[in-house]
Amino acid sequence: MRYDPHHYPYPSRRILQYARHGMVATSQPLAAGAGLDILKRGGNAVDAAIATAAALTVVEPSSNGIGSDAFALVWNDGALHGLNSSGPAPGSLSAETLRAAGHDTVPRFGVEPITVPGAPAAWVALAERFGRLPLSESLAPAIHYAENGYPVSPVLAQAWARAADRYASLQPEGVFRPWLDTFAPGGDAPRPGEMWSSPGHARTLQAIADTNGESFYRGNLAERIAAFLAREGGYLAAEDLAAFHPEWVEPISVDYRGYRVWEIPPNGQGLVALIALNILKGFDLTARDDVETFHRQIEAIKLGFADGLKYITDGEHMRVAVDALLSESYAEERRRLIGERALEPMPGDPPSGGTVYLCTADEDGNMVSFIQSNYMGFGSGVVIPETGISLQNRGANFSLDPGHHNVLVGGKRTYHTIIPGFLTRNDQPVGPFGVMGGFMQPQGHLQVVSNVVDFGLNPQAALDAPRWRWDAEKKISLEHSVPEHVGLALAARGHDISWALGSGGFGRGQIIWRNDEDVLVGATEPRTDGAVVAW
Repeated sequence: MRYDPHHYPYPSRRILQYARHGMVATSQPLAAGAGLDILKRGGNAVDAAIATAAALTVVEPSSNGIGSDAFALVWNDGALHGLNSSGPAPGSLSAETLRAAGHDTVPRFGVEPITVPGAPAAWVALAERFGRLPLSESLAPAIHYAENGYPVSPVLAQAWARAADRYASLQPEGVFRPWLDTFAPGGDAPRPGEMWSSPGHARTLQAIADTNGESFYRGNLAERIAAFLAREGGYLAAEDLAAFHPEWVEPISVDYRGYRVWEIPPNGQGLVALIALNILKGFDLTARDDVETFHRQIEAIKLGFADGLKYITDGEHMRVAVDALLSESYAEERRRLIGERALEPMPGDPPSGGTVYLCTADEDGNMVSFIQSNYMGFGSGVVIPETGISLQNRGANFSLDPGHHNVLVGGKRTYHTIIPGFLTRNDQPVGPFGVMGGFMQPQGHLQVVSNVVDFGLNPQAALDAPRWRWDAEKKISLEHSVPEHVGLALAARGHDISWALGSGGFGRGQIIWRNDEDVLVGATEPRTDGAVVAW
């Protein structure tokens, strides 16, 4: 990287980390430590990523779980590999089914938005293709924390308390009772520093380890998931679980001022970040905290989302080619729409044709960008009794409009918000990066890449820098640390500006890059309980 290590204009609670042998960065220190332990036992970056991801289902359950989906980008032996382990809608579910039941949109919580969980299958696929250690060894730290407990961290405790209030208010004696029994057994979420354990979670992880994931998709755990959901009027069935397999995919990318930015192809929303960066690179950005920079970045991401929210769905159902959306001619066409005033984002007409993020690296050159999530915190709020399996609610992103590109169809994967990122230069790896947080994620990717490439910020400063967030139409939220004059100038250009009281909703990122001296450089988000651990 060509960033200036002394260019560090933003205050931070974090310190840039350097190491040679290995590194893990994620949003929870105990999970990062689990990955580092696996590296020291002889595992590689992939084994460390699996260990960290599994541990996060225990030590940060407010953001992900065993019932999550997952995506990964893996640099191995000179090439970048993509893994899409997002599950489809149940075969028995359709837009017509939910409309007939009286729904205008897919419910956010309960049995309706549950899709096939992909995370356990992702762990298995990564271990089999690139790992050095058996899955049982990589899952051991997570099993230990689930069995013996751990002290809850501060940011986690806040999110946990919000979720406890939510599910208690929905249907506390019905489908949400197992969630309350598992995550708030005394009626309250655990407080910061309080010990929490989940024996059922430990048993489930052990079964996944012992059967190499088979129990979850085609064995005892699958039977328990299907039986409980059938009793509660759900749609996910044993045959949906048995039919699922993750997909190895070709990552997609754009060139951004000499760097290549990589994402997973649809159904993930990484395409939004690439569309926006492709537009943005046609402008000269001269100053980081300048209204012109903010305005152009915001307008570019609005145009990226306008296209993404219309066209992104399961890759098998895409009606517009990814190459068309990322073409230079289409980027120029969209770029011409950006003027001095805030625009109402509308999709173009291209030519036919609650999340956790982690990254790992080892001394052999392997690097992993990995993300998994239940969505909206704990997900659907549906937990399979005595298993710790908290099921995701990814189906909430489907449309019930039969004419929409992302209409709900049985067996189809929905528009997915979680996206791992990766940066290369001259066909060599710079490294993994990611910013979790729903629809903030492409916006975080764009801002972090621009901070580094356009303004020379080091990885920690790139994460620390004040952020903006496009919410809808012309509505923009600004982090409290954005200079006041920038906010006022944006408002004068027609943006509907609001100032956030805290840093919630602006994403939580991690970065590990390899510098020109073959030294690993790690940074973690100051907006969460994150940690970079290394040796």
